[in-house]
Amino acid sequence: MLWRRLRSQRAIGVNFDLQISRRGFLIAATGVASASLFNTRSLLASEVDERELRATHGRASLAGPEGPGTSIWGYDGTVPGPTLRLQQGRPARITVENGLGEDTTVHWHGIRLPNAMDGVPGLTQPPIKPGESFVYEFTPPDAGTFWYHPHADSLVQMGRGLAGALIVEETEPLAADRDVLWVLQDWRLSGDKQIAAGFGSAMDAAMSGRVGNLVTINGTVPADLGVRAGERLRLRLANASLARMMALRFEGHRPVVLAIDGQPCDPHEPDDGRLVLAPAMRIDIVLDMQGDPGSRHAVIDDFYDGLAYTLTNLAYDKALSLRSHPLDAPLALPRNPLPEPALANAVRQEVVLQGGMMGGGKLAGVGMMGMPGMSGGAAWAINGMSMTGDGHAGMAPQFTLERGATCHLTIRNETAWWHPMHVHGFSLSVLSRNGAPVPHRQWQDTVLLAPKDVIECAFVADNPGDWMLHCHVADHQMAGLMTVFRVT
Repeated sequence: MLWRRLRSQRAIGVNFDLQISRRGFLIAATGVASASLFNTRSLLASEVDERELRATHGRASLAGPEGPGTSIWGYDGTVPGPTLRLQQGRPARITVENGLGEDTTVHWHGIRLPNAMDGVPGLTQPPIKPGESFVYEFTPPDAGTFWYHPHADSLVQMGRGLAGALIVEETEPLAADRDVLWVLQDWRLSGDKQIAAGFGSAMDAAMSGRVGNLVTINGTVPADLGVRAGERLRLRLANASLARMMALRFEGHRPVVLAIDGQPCDPHEPDDGRLVLAPAMRIDIVLDMQGDPGSRHAVIDDFYDGLAYTLTNLAYDKALSLRSHPLDAPLALPRNPLPEPALANAVRQEVVLQGGMMGGGKLAGVGMMGMPGMSGGAAWAINGMSMTGDGHAGMAPQFTLERGATCHLTIRNETAWWHPMHVHGFSLSVLSRNGAPVPHRQWQDTVLLAPKDVIECAFVADNPGDWMLHCHVADHQMAGLMTVFRVT
């Protein structure tokens, strides 16, 4: 299997402990008739959902309630930021105030929205200066699990805590006893439990990125998740880490994948029972609790060879089972109004990922010598060109598509490292991996490529503007693994 071909990397220490709420509920939402991407009509179309966020400094109990507080940057001063629950087809207006000492923006990751609302400084909007604010207005066309984060000084701002979940409610609720969200974050802390300095080191830039030594769920080290025999959970997993890849196994349980990156897929059990989550990816699953009352079952992350650890445990209440048989209700989520690619007439484009440390101080495929990534320089390239930093308007687009055209996009990873490639403004229909068809009708905005992988995907260029395509390992993005394409 693809996911068994894991590279051994330097030791990653992990500490853990968090109680997830046991509040049970079913999601209810308002009916929506979707006409097109930005012409979605609903009963609430005239009612704008007004929200406010403030990027500012704060303190968090990352190391647990008994540990010292950690200075963080967070939306409304919390890690993660507030979970925003929006309604499909209802206009949202979100005012973001900058309480930091440097420029920032917000990127609404995975939302198909107008280009001017995409949050890339210098490309889609001016940066939000300290003390100033910016109003983001968009109507989410798709239901699902998304998230938000800065796209300015991305490595530092996300690494210090700026991230939050954004959930767009389905029009038809999924039958489940509880809806649980896990925002997974990875931190590099020093001995005093403060966020370690050294962002943007040459080693991180040219290799695996800034992998940390502490993993949190919803902003603190995870304790057992209390469950009851017979109940059904909808579990929303979101990896908001800078660089840490994860592969979660739920011992004694059979998770069923409902959606990837917010987009429903054919319900299926993952290969080998492992849920692979790269930075920026989200996976929605259903867990039917079929363990014995009073039992405990580990949730293990074993992505990195020889470095498996227990993330948390499913701890069963001693009460009798909630029901004698698993809940008999459909698992498939309603599909979102994604335009179907017309592959017979598709425009073919290819992007090739190059660079990274290969030994001997060389950039693979680029031909530069010396330590790549030094002093903010390029360590990576796409088709021989490097865009460093957070995106800007000065670089010519890698390719241009006419509005309405289908693009058949091939992504080739010629490097020795893993890359979660994120496309702004669109979701990609994932067609094949290394020549083998990808099953389950999967759409993703962040596609993970293993070393030497070749991915084929397709999308309809129905959203005009200049859009980013980049690796979501933040060190890789900042060191050149980023480009722009244009839809006219």
